[in-house]
Amino acid sequence: MRVLLVKTSSLGDVIHTLPALTDAARAIPGICFDWVVEEGFAEIPAWHPAVSQVIPVALRRWRKQPFSAWASGEWGEFKARVREQRYDRVIDAQGLLKSAWLTRYAEAPVAGLDRNSAREPLASRFYDERYHVAKGQHALERIRQLFAQALDYPLPAGVGDYGLDRQRLAGPNETPYVVFLHGTTWVSKHWPEAHWRELAERMSQLDWPVRLLWGNEAEHARAERIADGLDGVQVLPRLNLAGVAKVLAGARACVAVDTGLGHLAAALDVPTVSLYGPTSPKKVGAYGRAQVHLSAVGLDGTDEPRDQPAASLAALTPERVELELETLLLEDLPA
Repeated sequence: MRVLLVKTSSLGDVIHTLPALTDAARAIPGICFDWVVEEGFAEIPAWHPAVSQVIPVALRRWRKQPFSAWASGEWGEFKARVREQRYDRVIDAQGLLKSAWLTRYAEAPVAGLDRNSAREPLASRFYDERYHVAKGQHALERIRQLFAQALDYPLPAGVGDYGLDRQRLAGPNETPYVVFLHGTTWVSKHWPEAHWRELAERMSQLDWPVRLLWGNEAEHARAERIADGLDGVQVLPRLNLAGVAKVLAGARACVAVDTGLGHLAAALDVPTVSLYGPTSPKKVGAYGRAQVHLSAVGLDGTDEPRDQPAASLAALTPERVELELETLLLEDLPA
């Protein structure tokens, strides 16, 4: 059985789809998936053994320059790739108009969420088969339920399995280290820089090496300030997703704000302390083994606007984060 999966973005959403592929592969021997995904995340689907082909799409870039996308032939090439295979089923796991629109180029029945379940109810009009999945659950579990219904197998009990080989992605063993994921696009999701610095000082005093990742110049500058003068605290060079995955897969533990790379750490089974301010970990928190969620004081568990004051995260003190991190490090020590 060959299935075309449409799940284009974001990084966290792409990662949340992986356990559904593992469920399907265990329930239906021989099933394989081709995955339509944003070009910036195209490395991730290829890490899952049930994925045969990755079909990159560049909707984010094409929206800015639609004529160039058409004139360059990129749009035509994308349509040709979708049409070159015969599929038994298409699954839109995004539930948006943009993703539903992409399904029209494959000649196969299209399955997706019904109008009461999809993020954009109008998207359901594009589907031949519509399935109800209750809202209010973790996004990852909702995708698992959609796949189980669309492909007609019993939903497996227990925690979802991302299906990634952490040891293969990590490469040779290194001296144990901790990773700090301090970068995020929402201002309201940032943990104060002074808190990161204090936590780095505490880890240095405990002789725990720290690795700092970054994705833009602002994050690079912040990482340099956090690491300045501290033994064992290292700012890494800028890395692509494969490089980031290698660093995370080799880590003993991680501290992260609410960011896509935090979900990648969870997918790689890295014990992680995740810090939440304006979003609820109930629906979008890092999912997996040894995942600790710390929420800022004063939130009611619902999703909040992006412009919520960043001061809410300051309530999560370095002392509290260090305590949770040390607990994870002790639990993860080899017997």
